[in-house]
Amino acid sequence: MEYKQTELKKGIKLHSIQTDKFKTNLIAVFLTTKLTRENVTKNAVISATLRRGSKTMPSQEDISKVMEEMYGASFDCGLDKTGDNQVLKFYIETVNDNFLPQKGENMLKNSLEKLLDIVFNPYIENESFKNEYVEQEKNNIKQRIEGKIDNKARYSLDRCIEEMYPNSPFGLYKLGYIEDLKNIDGKSLYSYYQDLIKNCKIDIFVSGQIDDNIFQELQNNENIQKLQERNPDFIVPKELNKTLPAEEKVVTESMEVTQGKLVLGLDVSLNNEDLRYDTLIYNNILGRKC
Repeated sequence: MEYKQTELKKGIKLHSIQTDKFKTNLIAVFLTTKLTRENVTKNAVISATLRRGSKTMPSQEDISKVMEEMYGASFDCGLDKTGDNQVLKFYIETVNDNFLPQKGENMLKNSLEKLLDIVFNPYIENESFKNEYVEQEKNNIKQRIEGKIDNKARYSLDRCIEEMYPNSPFGLYKLGYIEDLKNIDGKSLYSYYQDLIKNCKIDIFVSGQIDDNIFQELQNNENIQKLQERNPDFIVPKELNKTLPAEEKVVTESMEVTQGKLVLGLDVSLNNEDLRYDTLIYNNILGRKC
C-alpha cells in the first residue's frame, strides 16, 4: 500500500492510496468547516440536499440510473464532527477498470466526474436549491433528531458530550437543531452553500488500483478548475494547555426502560502524540466507542 498527498490548489488536497487488495476503487470528497451553532443545521441540510441531484443528474432517480449503468456503483453521503469541525462526506465505490468486461472503459475517470458533479455542481432553480428537495430533507432531519432518543446507547453518549462541552463547538449535535430548520429555505441555503464551497477545506481521497494519472484527471476536471484557492476556514488542532475541571459532574436522566445506560466521559489533556494513540487503545480495551 502506498499513500501520497498532493495539493491540487491551496486548501484543496488529493490523497491517493494505491493498493491491489480490492477489486473496487473508492472515491471520497470531504468538506471540512468550523462547527458553529449558527451553521451546524445548515450543513446537515446541505449534505442531504446535494445527494438529491446535480445539474447533469437532476434527481435521485437519475443518479440511481447512472450508478446502475456504472456496473452497480454505490453512492452515499454522510455528516460527522471531528473536534471542533464539521465534515460533509460524499462517497462513490466502483469496480476497478482491470475487472471490467469491456476494455477501454475509464471507470475511474467517470466516477470522479459523477461524484464531483454531485458535490460541486448541484441542481439549482433560479439561484436556489429546489425547495421541494430542501423541505423533504428538512423533514427527514427533523425525524432523525426527534428519533435519536430511541437509541438509548447513542442518546446517552450524545448527552454526555453535550454536558461535558456545553460551551464548546464539540458539544453541538452534528445534525443540528429542530428550531433552526424553520429558517432554512432553498435560496438562503444555496447562498450559504456558495460561501461554504469557497472557504471550506476540501480533501479528495482516491483508493484502489490507481496510478499517477489521477492527479492530472482531477486537474483537468471542470468542477475542480472552477474552485478557488483558499485559506480554509476550519479549526486546526493545537497543543492542549487548557485547565481541566478538578471536580466530576454527574448527570442523571430517568426513563421507563428495562436496561439503564451508564456513560463515563474523561477529558484527557495530552500533548504527546504517542500517548494519544495509547489512550485510544485504552478506551477500546475498556469498552466500545459508539
